[in-house]
Amino acid sequence: MIPFIVLMLFGQLLASVSQIMLKQSSLKEYHGFIRQYLNVLVIGGYGLLVVSMLVAIICYGHMPYMYVVIIEPVGYILVMFLSRMIFKEKITKNKIWGMILIMAGILVFYLL
Repeated sequence: MIPFIVLMLFGQLLASVSQIMLKQSSLKEYHGFIRQYLNVLVIGGYGLLVVSMLVAIICYGHMPYMYVVIIEPVGYILVMFLSRMIFKEKITKNKIWGMILIMAGILVFYLL
């Protein structure tokens, strides 16, 4: 089961990188409607998203549901830190409180 936990974490990393790529694409100006949707960042971002979904589907079949619930929100944390590193976004008190609430929800779900 450990290999599937590692694979699931890798899938979450892929999904997070996918979201960052899509945001990078949305911040650029494109000449023409088609170029907004047919560029390397968008195609790569959606491609990574598909791969991460396939990884998740594989892992769902081999992992207990309790582990999946714990690993899924890791993506939110990864996106927050990747946004800080790439876009220089501030990690505000509201974001920290949001992460604390997500972790508390996981803890409550896991303990019940």
